[in-house]
Amino acid sequence: MKRVYESMITEHFERNEQMLFLSGARQVGKTTTAKSVLGNGLFFDWDLQGDRTDIIGGQRHLADRMGSEPSRRVVFDELHKYADWKNFIKGLYDLYTKLHWQFIVTGSARLDTYRKGGDSLLGRYFHLQMFPLSAAELVRPEFSANAIHPPNKIDSATWDALLAFGGFPQPLQKADSRFFRQWTRTRRDRLLQEDIRTLGGAYDVAKIEVLAELIRSNAATSLNYTSFARIVRASVESIQRWIVLLQQLAYCFTLRPWSRNISRAIAKEPKIYLGDWSDIPDTGRRNENFVACALLKAVAGWNDTGLGEYSLHYIRTKEKREVDFLIAKGGAPWVLIEVKTSRTSISPQLEYFQAMTGAEHALQVVVDLPYQDIDCFTLGVPAVVPARTLLSQLL
Repeated sequence: MKRVYESMITEHFERNEQMLFLSGARQVGKTTTAKSVLGNGLFFDWDLQGDRTDIIGGQRHLADRMGSEPSRRVVFDELHKYADWKNFIKGLYDLYTKLHWQFIVTGSARLDTYRKGGDSLLGRYFHLQMFPLSAAELVRPEFSANAIHPPNKIDSATWDALLAFGGFPQPLQKADSRFFRQWTRTRRDRLLQEDIRTLGGAYDVAKIEVLAELIRSNAATSLNYTSFARIVRASVESIQRWIVLLQQLAYCFTLRPWSRNISRAIAKEPKIYLGDWSDIPDTGRRNENFVACALLKAVAGWNDTGLGEYSLHYIRTKEKREVDFLIAKGGAPWVLIEVKTSRTSISPQLEYFQAMTGAEHALQVVVDLPYQDIDCFTLGVPAVVPARTLLSQLL
């Protein structure tokens, strides 16, 4: 299955000389994607003994194996498991700069933790986050440098499979309920039992497993650290730290509220979402989480590829007025989105918050509505639109 990230990687190296750090959830397709753009390049896998020995041997040792052919592409898979990986890749990159080699480093979402650290790698790399398949990627697997695209129809069977089996390539392509249940359980167990250990430090894995189940059963709701702490029997500080850890592994993500120019807005309490919407039993919350994942993927992709500065939020006031999502562009409200499973009368909160924020668009996104060939981003007043139409226009 062709991924949009293949053309994103190609486009990156057409414009830039920096290394590309490709991070994302377990089994999202990082290694497969990196190999698909490798050409006649070199691939090193930290989990293979021979490659690991070469990497530990240092840059000069590895250079003997790599040669000096110009403009070659090299992939280092799971390199973050090497304790000194940052110094290693910095030295290798500097050694091959004049030959214009193209370096790709793939790994877990842990690579994301180094974006703010910078230090020795500053200016030498760009980060690209990889997400599960979405409606937009399924109908448009080629990257173009536009934030918004014309609508494109996704067939009903593919849409239903995406909702039911999630966006990870294996279960989506298989579209088999028994395989899906086996795959989901195995992935969750490996993430909690194995991936946590790669982050370093000592963790109470048993309690983190309880927390992960709490997040799953409370996805698409407000995050109450105190309540979680009481159930897990841990401190609030531990819950906060473990949720950050689970976010690093792309198990979940949080959205902060938008409060600027909103009268009596909630300003601190985040909402929490699961990284895999298909693992949520409740239909309404699964649908909201599904849209949240598509919006997060778009916002992250726009930011990572330099298309602008975007952020994703929600709005809630102390009087319980709420809109599910607000996308900000350049620090200003741009799109308001309210998610519904089936057609209902339009939410009055869209008009209320559009007037208050000045957002260009206010859309009630309905998951069960059939595709309509309309450009949702030409609508300036609150409107009801099919989810499959709106989401097809994103990245």
